[in-house]
Amino acid sequence: MYIPKQYQGKSRNDAITFMQRYNFGIIVSSAGVRPIATHLPFTIMEKEEQVFLFSHFARANEQLNQLNDQEVLIIFSEPHAYISPRFYNKKENVPTWNYLSVHAYGKVRLLHKESEKMEVLERMILDFEPDYKKQWDDLSGKYKSGMSRGIVAFEIKVEELQYKEKLSQNKKEQERQNIIDAFSQSQHDHEREIAKYMNRDQ
Repeated sequence: MYIPKQYQGKSRNDAITFMQRYNFGIIVSSAGVRPIATHLPFTIMEKEEQVFLFSHFARANEQLNQLNDQEVLIIFSEPHAYISPRFYNKKENVPTWNYLSVHAYGKVRLLHKESEKMEVLERMILDFEPDYKKQWDDLSGKYKSGMSRGIVAFEIKVEELQYKEKLSQNKKEQERQNIIDAFSQSQHDHEREIAKYMNRDQ
């Protein structure tokens, strides 16, 4: 990812926190010269200073055929917002876009055992809807086994994290404040979120 110095994310911990908050990502691999991608929810864990990503594919997903020992890219990107030149002091300015994004690189380890699949599924339940765990526990083993046959779980050991925060750092303080003031009152969630991230850096 192209990251000019002023847009470099603050820290590795910030990148992990961002992924955990905006954890619906895109996993990208290569089928020869053609890229292929799937949108998936991810569970992000840190163990002994190593970051791991967990999720699962539908067994019928053709991307599974390209994952053996291949480095993949997982993109986490949100929120984002159009920035109008009206926020700037000088007329000679152009529109741009503010956004945050993390790129995570690593190799996929497919998890074929039913016990491994169940561990991934239960980890995702605890991440996304802990209250559902009781209902999950009451489901029959036969039902769970039948469902698990339709998926392939996987683990990614992250080898590289790239974190970009493009938040008008190249603009004057008053211009940044103009954006924060306007977006803080916006009816759009993504603009209010951008304002929060910009305000954090003031």
